[in-house]
This record gives sequence, C-alpha cells and structure tokens, in this order.
Amino acid sequence: MNRRDALSRVALLLGGTVIGGELFLAGCTSADKKIGQSVEFTADDLAYLDEIAETIIPATDTPGAKDAKVGAFMGVMVKDCYKESDQKVFLEGMNKLNEASKKKFSGNGFMKITPEQRKELLNELDKEQKAYAKDKKKEDPQHYFTLMKQLTLLGYFTSEPGATKALRYVPVPGRFEACIPYKKGDKAWAL
Repeated sequence: MNRRDALSRVALLLGGTVIGGELFLAGCTSADKKIGQSVEFTADDLAYLDEIAETIIPATDTPGAKDAKVGAFMGVMVKDCYKESDQKVFLEGMNKLNEASKKKFSGNGFMKITPEQRKELLNELDKEQKAYAKDKKKEDPQHYFTLMKQLTLLGYFTSEPGATKALRYVPVPGRFEACIPYKKGDKAWAL
C-alpha cells in the first residue's frame, strides 16, 4: 500500500474530519496523473511559506509554525496531493499575497514587511476568504488563503513540536477515561 492510499483510508475511517480531510478524500488519488509534474518549490518559496505559516501560528511559549518546518510540509502536500487545478490556485495565491503586500505597503513584498504588517495583511485575506466561501459554488475553486491556512494547521498540529508542545501528548495511551476534568486554559489532546 502506498502513502496516498493509506492517507485516503485513514481519512475515510475518520469520516473526513481531519483538517484538510477533503484534500485527502479528493486530492490524493492515483487517477490524477498530473499531480506534482508542474510544481517545483525553491528554497526561497519554502522560506516564504514558512513566514506565512509563522504569521498564522507564531512562536509564543510554544514553538511556532517555522519551528515545525510547515513551509516544507506545504510544498510536499501541494506537489504530491493537490490536483493540478488546486496547485495552480495555490501557486497563483502565493503571488497574489505578495502583490497585495506590495500594494498595501509601498512596494514592499511580504518578506520585507514587519510582523505586525504581515498579521494585518493576513487578517484582511482571512476576511476575504470567508466572504468568498459564503458565495462559493461547489464547482468553484477554494480560495488560496483557505488552502494555505488548512495546510498550516495540518502541518503544525501533526508535527512533533505541534503535537508535543502545543497539545497534550501521551505517546503510549493508558486506560480510557471518559470524563477528565477540564481547567480553563488546558491544552487540547493530540491523537
């Protein structure tokens, strides 16, 4: 069994409830022969994706998305699992985000603006993608920022730093406890 089949089956078992479940159910099919043929990410592209991801999940008292190497994860997922049409949306989105930064911040691309400006820009894009999702028809492509955000969350929370530092993680689970007291501010559990 190859990795794509395994991921598809796991997603089916979980009912597609994982973040990006639609990606696994629809995007990772061996029938789509064009996946990955036209996509190549440079080291600069991956650094750019790391900065986008770090703006979405910044380092605080826990590691950020850059520590989890989410940019490299995004590159692999887009190349290996996205259909050609979604790859195109993602790649064009990388350019659109940079152009939006230049337009808003006096010609400065995303990599040259401050963390506060990055956060401001991504908050605007988040509002834009939510409005797009409300009016989106089923056959319309996903908004590029939706794809970036989903991959950031998936990459971070399935990474070692995300699962062990940001979430509570038990490598060898013990007995099942149905009711565990919750204290405000407790971390969620990693699976």
